[in-house]
Amino acid sequence: MTTEPRPTGPDSTADALRRIVIVGGGTAGWMAAAAFARFLGPRMTITLVESDAIGTVGVGEATIPGIRTFNAGLGIDEADFLRATGGSYKLGIEFVDWGVPGERYVHAFGEIGPSLGLIGFVPYWQRWRAAGGALDLWDFSAAALAARAGRFAPPQGATPLAWAYHFDASLYAAYLRRRAEGQGVVRREGRIVEVLRDGEGGDITAVRLDGGDTVAGDLFVDCSGFVGLLIERSLASGYEDWTHWLPCDRALAVPSERAAQIIPLTRSTAKVAGWQWRIPLQHRTGNGLVYASAHLSDECAADTLMAGLDTPAIGDPRPIRFTTGMRRTQWSRNCVALGLAAGFVEPLESTSIHLIQQGIAELLRLMPATRDWAAERAQFNRRMRFEFESVRDFVMLHYHATRREGPLWEACRSMTLPDTLAARLDLYRSGGRVIRFDEELFSPVAWTQVLHGQGIAPRGWHPIANAASDAEVSAAMTRAAREAAALAASLPDHTAWLERLSVS
Repeated sequence: MTTEPRPTGPDSTADALRRIVIVGGGTAGWMAAAAFARFLGPRMTITLVESDAIGTVGVGEATIPGIRTFNAGLGIDEADFLRATGGSYKLGIEFVDWGVPGERYVHAFGEIGPSLGLIGFVPYWQRWRAAGGALDLWDFSAAALAARAGRFAPPQGATPLAWAYHFDASLYAAYLRRRAEGQGVVRREGRIVEVLRDGEGGDITAVRLDGGDTVAGDLFVDCSGFVGLLIERSLASGYEDWTHWLPCDRALAVPSERAAQIIPLTRSTAKVAGWQWRIPLQHRTGNGLVYASAHLSDECAADTLMAGLDTPAIGDPRPIRFTTGMRRTQWSRNCVALGLAAGFVEPLESTSIHLIQQGIAELLRLMPATRDWAAERAQFNRRMRFEFESVRDFVMLHYHATRREGPLWEACRSMTLPDTLAARLDLYRSGGRVIRFDEELFSPVAWTQVLHGQGIAPRGWHPIANAASDAEVSAAMTRAAREAAALAASLPDHTAWLERLSVS
């Protein structure tokens, strides 16, 4: 039988959008459920179907600053959230051995240096550095300085700092579930055994559970993970494979004991055929190895991961297989895919949860009142393709801009790039410029940090930077470095702050 009757009322036309069914829980499902409950209100019936018997990937523990916007939109208190999820703060990502072994740099969040006019800070620093200036780019980043010193707590009042979080993804999903159910979301336990479709139009009408019940809806949100139960198995959306650009196809994940000092940085260390992550939480450390199976056996991958742990392991490594890419159509008929059901770009820049968040935001922005949604669906698919491709290019940059030796790295260095990434590299090499397109995720400062950190040097800088005198530029550099160092030094010890937070 159908367990959710169609709502009735003065605006309940045959085409009214009143029932949303989310298939799959985990981070994606419960983020969607919490957001829909918060912004669509009680006039929309929201049901989430998941099975306790089906596990989730659950390794997305590092985020970028946009997660703060999502949490704030739900009315989440930061301290309560950190306590509930074992979370810590994050000021950026430290990349170790990505240029060549022995090198390291930080992709720090937020701006670097103060704005010095129309073209910003970086071109003036590029000019000053070429003339013999001794300070590196990150000496002007309070976030990088604070992170390396293990210092951070959210400053009071206005600040140039930006931050994100590390947290336990399973605890975050449980936290959002409590909020969503408290706001009226109905959770249905059960494994889906059949997807029912309209014989005439082809839309999904309901899903049948293993107990025999059906859950009907108007709009279905597929959060079923890599399998894409609705978007792929039922609607055959198609998958665009990007492994010729991002050849890593496997990961191993293992938790280890909590570190004595919780540094507010995600760490990514390049290895012989991939890279290893380290994510510090209050109660444990998240670790994993992303690797290319064509260049590294599973046994050697496990040995590499375990040898690279900073603290003793808790359990055995858990394998994950994936194909980097995206669904060709993420909104097909009356089904929208989110999370791993929509696509996957390896988490080198902690973008997995961001892409879930972006999909939710776009769906809410374009949410139609009725099922006459052809225009909204087309725009959603255009926007999400842009988001995925932008993230893909940024992640590819790390692999391509390397001087490491080995079959994987040499292949990535010599690969034919997408036109979008090739054009960015040409522009930067020509004059140190990075252009931001259409509100894309990563800023010019973010691109510049990776380009500079991995040894790509521009042939010049923006000519406007030549208008200032040498003395003016030197004074600006001295002042900017002093201000960044003072702000970093004013922040408390990050570990001590978290310990006080956990008992408050």
